[in-house]
Amino acid sequence: MTKRALITGITGQDGSYLAELLLDKGYEVHGLIRRASTFNTSRIDHLYVDPHDPEAKLFLHYGDLSDGARMVTLMNEVRPDEVYNLAAQSHVRVSFDEPEHTGDTTGIGAMRLLEAVRLSGVDCRYYQASSSEMFGATPPPQNEDTPFYPRSPYGAAKVYAYWVTKNYREGYGMFAVNGILFNHESPRRGETFVTRKITRAVARIQAGLDDYVYLGNLDSIRDWGYAPEYVEGMWRMLQADEPDDFVLATGGNFTVRDFVVASFEHAGLDWEKHVRFDERYLRPTEVDALIGDASRAKEKLDWVPQVDTAELARIMVEADIEAIKHEGNPWIDQVRLPGWPGADQ
Repeated sequence: MTKRALITGITGQDGSYLAELLLDKGYEVHGLIRRASTFNTSRIDHLYVDPHDPEAKLFLHYGDLSDGARMVTLMNEVRPDEVYNLAAQSHVRVSFDEPEHTGDTTGIGAMRLLEAVRLSGVDCRYYQASSSEMFGATPPPQNEDTPFYPRSPYGAAKVYAYWVTKNYREGYGMFAVNGILFNHESPRRGETFVTRKITRAVARIQAGLDDYVYLGNLDSIRDWGYAPEYVEGMWRMLQADEPDDFVLATGGNFTVRDFVVASFEHAGLDWEKHVRFDERYLRPTEVDALIGDASRAKEKLDWVPQVDTAELARIMVEADIEAIKHEGNPWIDQVRLPGWPGADQ
């Protein structure tokens, strides 16, 4: 019998990779998208087939995590076996400018979806996208037992979503898990996130389109992994015998400066000639170091990441260099760039 999955946030980086993974495994995939005057489906356009086609296995539904009634209706219509809640206002710096919106979508939105699962009575397994930003000021290494100390409205909202997921698991016997994912990147990362901002700048500088990239704190330490590997970890969490919470991380210890150096060196450029500091990109409260310990995921899920930060920078730089060659081409979003699943490496 074909399994059915519902993915909120399907048009984002993780949602698109997860949709690919599940379709490859034979799932019927349903995705939640927000109604807008323009389409924002470029990351999944290559997967989409006319829903009237008998071969179609990807279906999109309008909805929003701010609408609890719509979530109940959708649960009853789709009746998924697995629910992956990846939707959120996910930019940490933006959460300081939009704290109420962030709390409503990233925090309360998770509760609305869990309540929709409960009220609909659909027997399914639920995945909550938690974040290493919940640890905030707590010193590394961080694992499932590390206390939370969020340093942003985004981190605080994710803490709420984390605890309400555990509450529904313990209170209602739901198979509900938290995936506490450390930073994970790819060529599909949004251009305002620091890693993609860096690799896209490298490509534009190499092409002679720009001279500089403006960045904030270069001393922040992060544990960067490769997004396609992390979405497989999400899937593995919902295949486990019992629900549990898992950290996914590489254990790497790299500063933003290290990522900058690796990216510019791969393109044969001197980073110091092109990187400028801009205090506008500093957060009101900084998170100094996030380094994950994924021992539980290795032991219970047999999940071990293969792509380290240097390799990740190479994948992203090469993809952005290729993308620059096609800039202005209306079909570029359908091209499988280097670093995308199925593309030549």
